[in-house]
Amino acid sequence: MFLKREVTKDTYYVGASDRRLELFENVYPLTNGASYNSYVILDKKTCVLDTVDESVSEIYFKKVKEVLGDRSLDYLIINHMEPDHSATIERLLLLHPETTVICNSKIEAMLKNYFEDLPNNKIQIVKELEILNLGEHQLTFVFAPMVHWPEVMMTYDITTKTLFSADAFGTFGALSGNLFADEVNFGEEELSEARRYYCNIVGKYGTQVQAALKKAATVKIETICPLHGPIWRQDLSFILNKYQYWSTYEPEEKGVLVVYSSVYGHTALAASIVCDELANCGVKGVHCYDVSKTDKSYLVAEAFKYSHLFILSTTYNAGIFTPMEEFVNDLKYHNLQNRKVAIIENGSWAPTAKGLLIKIFNEMNNIEIINESLTIKSSLKENQMEDLKLMVKEFVKDLPHQKLDTNPLFKINYGLFVLTTKDDAKFNGCIINTVNQVSLDRIMISINKGNYSCELLRKTKKANISILTRHCPFEIFKRFGFESGKIVNKFECFNDFELSSNNLPYLTKFTNAFISLEVEDIVDLNSHYGFICKVSESKQLSNEESVTYTQYLDFIKPKPVIEKDVVGYRCKICGYVYEGKDIPKDFICPICKHGIEDFEKVGF
Repeated sequence: MFLKREVTKDTYYVGASDRRLELFENVYPLTNGASYNSYVILDKKTCVLDTVDESVSEIYFKKVKEVLGDRSLDYLIINHMEPDHSATIERLLLLHPETTVICNSKIEAMLKNYFEDLPNNKIQIVKELEILNLGEHQLTFVFAPMVHWPEVMMTYDITTKTLFSADAFGTFGALSGNLFADEVNFGEEELSEARRYYCNIVGKYGTQVQAALKKAATVKIETICPLHGPIWRQDLSFILNKYQYWSTYEPEEKGVLVVYSSVYGHTALAASIVCDELANCGVKGVHCYDVSKTDKSYLVAEAFKYSHLFILSTTYNAGIFTPMEEFVNDLKYHNLQNRKVAIIENGSWAPTAKGLLIKIFNEMNNIEIINESLTIKSSLKENQMEDLKLMVKEFVKDLPHQKLDTNPLFKINYGLFVLTTKDDAKFNGCIINTVNQVSLDRIMISINKGNYSCELLRKTKKANISILTRHCPFEIFKRFGFESGKIVNKFECFNDFELSSNNLPYLTKFTNAFISLEVEDIVDLNSHYGFICKVSESKQLSNEESVTYTQYLDFIKPKPVIEKDVVGYRCKICGYVYEGKDIPKDFICPICKHGIEDFEKVGF
């Protein structure tokens, strides 16, 4: 009856969604319910990874039965004991008395707390990095305490390079057939709910998430299977980068979150004037909310996203207006850090909100509260407008202002390609971003003079171009772009290529076409050589969309963490940091050989 949904080799999705659920954990409002994910591995031994909430139990057990067929269930792995993932454990074990439970010692204790009459199944306690052999699949266990409960562990399938990540990398919302993040417009449609999920459920535990991310970085991960929301099999660096921001409490974007409380509209009017003044100062990314209208879980997520927080609060019962007090305390409880804050208070006879708000923010880490402030007595007065403008100006002095890009060349779209050549002993390859068709069968490419591939192409006069796709992993860019072929063999232990008619390699994965080229003319372009080439062979390999340089920067390249006391310039291509207030105009990145036009300021 149910389709078997294979998510990776021998691994099947048996989860289900509850679209009627209105409050997650009876706290956080949902607009589209929630999914409860569970997985089955079919090997010589069979295995279920986590169960589901009671609300979707009937569908769940039918799916498990459909996938298992007539086979017994050898193992149940419990990664997380929260009831929305463990409520159906007892029933599953009653159906399968042959099953051995795999868990850690903390999970075992919680099992006995939740289930007084747990079936008498065998329980096998595992230690971190212990191996469970299913046959072809080898599973190991990565402990992740306080992400976001103390017993949490993750399971890693060494064979398929799949991480079963418990609640990490989860997203609010039901799944509607599309199980994978790449099957939906995740950045536009799902990211806000992934952020809201993280900030409110896991946000307090940034240090513990960082520890888990460091453990995960020691293994190669090709698929992430969370317990809520879509599965990640492509563009993993996108969600990993977001977790890097969120868990270090660094803002994703330079922008302003304006949150106000207003009883009779006077503070709301002041907030509107603040927003206008922010825009008038040229600030991009101003986002304004009424704290009484918008649930604080959305506001907490917005505060994690933006760098600047502007608070306008009424005084209420000699304190902070209640919804505002709850919101700001929620920021403290979720450990928000590294933000710039401005405060305006309103009170008709005894304003106290500002001092109480400052007290809360001072209990948080690395919160800069600007000295300029404003107190409104009932309503904003004309003679206060100049003070408000000065306050806004001080608040936004470190924000980017709207202006035309000083280099119109940055508006030109670039792709990314692997150019392959050969020296006397081995194949070589490098990443280039300038390939242009200049006539029916002529192409011009541009290569930095410092690249070894440029030297080889001038010598051999032939090359292949592999056109990379938007799901190309960072490892490809790292292999072909970050080291010189003079020093390393870029094709060593790399098998995803074939040879074209010119006996040069082209990539067979993460590329949608290759083109073989013969050089007819070389043009000296100062820092680069331009090669005008004849096309000798070409072949389309897939219908995947080609990656652009912008997509690489936004979604593929990991975001490096810069120490706060470092002042210098960071290469946007590879992340190398040149330390110092001034960078030579002719400086070339020692890693990827790009010039200063591809560097950005850090720490200024």
